[in-house]
Amino acid sequence: MSATADFLQILKLQHPIIQAPLAGGGDTPALVAAVSNAGGLGFIGAAYLSPEQITQAANDVKAKTTRPFGINLFAPTASASPSISPAVAIHRVAPYFSELGLPAPSLPAGTSFTLADQLAAAMESGASVFSFTFGVLPPEALQALKQKKFFIMGTATTVNEAIELEKAGVDAVVTQGSEAGGHRGTFLGDFGAAMIGTISLVPQIVDAVRVPVIASGGIMDGRGIAAALALGASAVQLGTAFLTCNESGVPDAYREAILHAMEDQTRITRAFSGRPARGIVNRFMTEVEAGDGGASILPFPLQNALTRPLRTAAARSGRAEFLSLWAGQGVRLARRQSAAELVARLVKETDLAIRGLQGSRADGSIHPKSGVATN
Repeated sequence: MSATADFLQILKLQHPIIQAPLAGGGDTPALVAAVSNAGGLGFIGAAYLSPEQITQAANDVKAKTTRPFGINLFAPTASASPSISPAVAIHRVAPYFSELGLPAPSLPAGTSFTLADQLAAAMESGASVFSFTFGVLPPEALQALKQKKFFIMGTATTVNEAIELEKAGVDAVVTQGSEAGGHRGTFLGDFGAAMIGTISLVPQIVDAVRVPVIASGGIMDGRGIAAALALGASAVQLGTAFLTCNESGVPDAYREAILHAMEDQTRITRAFSGRPARGIVNRFMTEVEAGDGGASILPFPLQNALTRPLRTAAARSGRAEFLSLWAGQGVRLARRQSAAELVARLVKETDLAIRGLQGSRADGSIHPKSGVATN
């Protein structure tokens, strides 16, 4: 049995297609359920949800599908002491709050719930797959998940991170290539040094670990899926491609930004959250990082909490220049369609791509007409 077929059998999936956790509202219950109903694996990005919200989101998903789905949380990270006074960061973003007619910004108090609280809710959610990013979960958390029979996936941006995740006991590793949109999952070493492209990262991790490998980063169509499978991945995880689906919960201004962006218009930034993340370049990103090179930015999650009211107001007003427009480098391939249509298209394109490669001549040359449909 092939690695992909084995993976599909274990997770009870029809297709090796995973909708990336889209913490922050992108992965509505409707989107998660639609992906699972289409034969892929839908995911709840629960990192910012309270335990009560996790339970509600999971119940909403289960009301729409009986198929497997996953849930994702952030691994605990060391509390970073701000290198600047919070007052400096507050002063830096204050003009934007004023422009949107908001009260002067302030640093919100921390949440009233803990990772342990979230984890407890996740384990009773009815999900069959649990994934995490930003590091490695504590051993006791991993053990509790195993006792609940979860299939556990951790995120790696380097080979060493993948090896550490395997040692910790994960069932699969999600490789996050540098092309990926959203927050970088790097947890060992320097963020800049871990900017490794998907096509280079996947086969090196496949060779280094014995658990299944899931490719992510810049994959938007069947050609990308076929390439990832050829590199040894058992499945793929897509985020940006699902953000423009009809069921996505992102604001219209965000969706339109993705649909009109070019491949050279995304960049890694700390401006919105304090942690490196890839998004479409906009005014806030450019201006906050200008001059002092981002020295007035607080570490994650403080900067994220500081800018949240601004982003919320911008979403209501359709002001894309103040939104964290997380997106990967494959943005030109984004389409507006339903999640079911996207999954069906991805399956068809993957099949065509693989058939095209199988149409190579015996002498190793490629048939000139063995192309791949992209629409």
